[in-house]
Amino acid sequence: MPTDTDQSAGGSPPTETRPAAVATGSTVVSSRALVPVAGVLLLAITVVLAGGVVTATIGAPTEPAPTTALSLSATDDRITVTHRGGDALNATELTVRVRVDGEPLARQPPVPFFSAAGFHPGPTGAFNAATDGAWRVGGTASFRVAETNDPTLEPGRTVAVDISVDGRPVATLEAVVDSG
Repeated sequence: MPTDTDQSAGGSPPTETRPAAVATGSTVVSSRALVPVAGVLLLAITVVLAGGVVTATIGAPTEPAPTTALSLSATDDRITVTHRGGDALNATELTVRVRVDGEPLARQPPVPFFSAAGFHPGPTGAFNAATDGAWRVGGTASFRVAETNDPTLEPGRTVAVDISVDGRPVATLEAVVDSG
């Protein structure tokens, strides 16, 4: 097939090679127009697939939550949690959230701590900042809710305590406040 640089023997003017055209319905589309469209579609598919892989990897939990058996008691202003069985818990990774009759305390305990607003100083066990960090079977941990915290602990009210380790729920405990 002659191109624009070929000369035929008869000295006729050069001819130009044109890309093939594809008919789609009543429209004629050049094959040159299809290549960029295919490239853009391939790029879009690659980006969507890569995003799915990244999302799945980021959302995957690193490890399961520890398995423990904990019990709760509440007497007057003191909340006590006892480790009854299962995995040891690292006190520095604990989060404790307290609700009284379904309403969260205005100030939550910053476990481990020694003195914090809304609580009497000197929590015990794993809740105390001086702990060795490991809360094992048989260990108890307690803290006292100050009268300045709201709602207050009073006999007959229901206390619920949610305990998690590094954001992974470990236990939700519930007890009725007893009078001492």
